[in-house]
Amino acid sequence: MFAPPPYVQKLLEALRAAGFAAYPVGGCVRDGLMGREPSDWDLCTAARPEQTMAVLAGYRLLETGIKHGTVTVLTEGGPVEITTFRTDGAYRDHRRPEHVAFVPDLEADMARRDFTVNAMALGPDGEIVDLYGGQEDLAAGVVRCVGEPDVRFGEDALRILRALRFASRLDFSIEPATAASAVKNRALLDDIARERVFAELKGILTGPGAGRVLREYAPVIFRVIPELAAQAGFDQKNPNHIHDIWTHTTMAVDAVAPESVPRLTMLLHDVGKPACFFTDEKGVGHFYGHGEKGAEIADGILRRLRCDNATRERVCLLIQNHDIKPPQTPKAARRLLARLGQDAVRQLIACWRADCADRAGTVRARNLALIDDWEKLLAEAQAGPAPCFSVKSLAVNGRDILALGVEPGPAVGRVLEALFEAVSDGAVPNEKEPLLEMARALLRGL
Repeated sequence: MFAPPPYVQKLLEALRAAGFAAYPVGGCVRDGLMGREPSDWDLCTAARPEQTMAVLAGYRLLETGIKHGTVTVLTEGGPVEITTFRTDGAYRDHRRPEHVAFVPDLEADMARRDFTVNAMALGPDGEIVDLYGGQEDLAAGVVRCVGEPDVRFGEDALRILRALRFASRLDFSIEPATAASAVKNRALLDDIARERVFAELKGILTGPGAGRVLREYAPVIFRVIPELAAQAGFDQKNPNHIHDIWTHTTMAVDAVAPESVPRLTMLLHDVGKPACFFTDEKGVGHFYGHGEKGAEIADGILRRLRCDNATRERVCLLIQNHDIKPPQTPKAARRLLARLGQDAVRQLIACWRADCADRAGTVRARNLALIDDWEKLLAEAQAGPAPCFSVKSLAVNGRDILALGVEPGPAVGRVLEALFEAVSDGAVPNEKEPLLEMARALLRGL
C-alpha cells in the first residue's frame, strides 16, 4: 500500500487533529494504486475553507479557488489543493456549477466526481474509500463515468475530452455507455473555452494510447477540429499509401515522440491533402503543395485553439516542410540547416520517419533507408570545424564589418547575409580572416 509523502501527511494530521475528516482524493489515489508516483496531491476535508485556513495559518495560502471551497497550500513539496466536501448546484454553461454547497460527509462529495477511477479516497489507516467500483475499473483498464454519463457530460462538457485523455494517458478503454454518451454529447464542447480544449487535446495526443483514441473517437476530435473530418475514409489512390488519410494520420501520431510539438505536427501534417488532391492520367492520386496548404490551415486551427506562438510557429514550420525534397548533397544539407535551424531539422527528420509508419513494407523500407542517408548528410554538415546555420553563427559580426569602414546601416546586414550565403554554399570557410577578405571584396564591388 502507498502512503502520502511527509509534506502531505503533515497537512492531514493538522486537519485531523483539529477534528476534521481529511483524505487524499482523486488522481493521486488512482496513480498510487497503479504503482505510479503521483504528480500532485489533492485533499478533501470536512473543514470549511475558513477553517482550513485557520488550521494551516502557518503556511502560505492562496484563496484563488475559495468560491468553490478550495484553498491552495504552498508546502516545501509543492502546492496542495484542499477542497471542502461539497455538492454542486446547477451547471448552466456546461462547465462550472453556479454555486456549491458544503456538506459534512465524504460520500456526497464522491457522487459529484467525473470517473470512477478518480472517485476514490485514501483513509487514515491506508484503506481505500471506493463507493463506485473504481478499483475494479482500474484493474480492468476502464474509464467509466460516476453515475449517468449524460448527466456528467451535461454538467461539464470538458469531461468528454477528459475521458479521452485518460483513455490515452492510461491506455484504457472507455466503458460503452460512457463512450456512447461522449460521442452523442460532443456538440457541448462548442461552449468550452478553446484554451481548455487545447490543453485536453495535448493530453490526448501525448498519451501512449493516442492513435487508438483518435481512431475510436474521431467524431469527437472532428468536433474540435472540423478541418480534419475530410480525411476520414479519403482514398489516397496511391500505391505508396495503404490507408485512408485519417488512419494514416493516427498511425503517424503514434510513430513520433509523445511530446506536444511532434504529435501536433503529425496530427495536422496532412490537413491540406484533401484540398490538394488530384489524379493523373493513370488514376494515381497526388497531393502537390499540401505541405504549404496544410501549414496555412494548421495556423488557423492553432490560433483558434489559443496555442502559444512558439508551438504554433514550430508546428507550422514542420508541416510546411514535411513533404519537401530532402537534401541530396552536402550543400543542400547545409542550406536546409541554415533555413530551418538544427532543432527544427531534428524534429523534421522524426516527422519524415513517422510519415512512413503505415507505408507498404517495401516502400517503407526504401523510404527509411533514404531518410538514413539524409540524416547522415545533415550530421556531416553539422560536424564541420565551425558549422554555420545562421548569420549569428558567422565567425564575424556587425562590428567587424563596421571596422572595415562601412557606414552603419543596411549595408552591414547585406554584407553579413552575403557572407552567410557563401558559407552555406561551401564557397568560403566560416573563419574570420577568409570572411573579412570576402567582405573587403564585396565592399570594393559596392
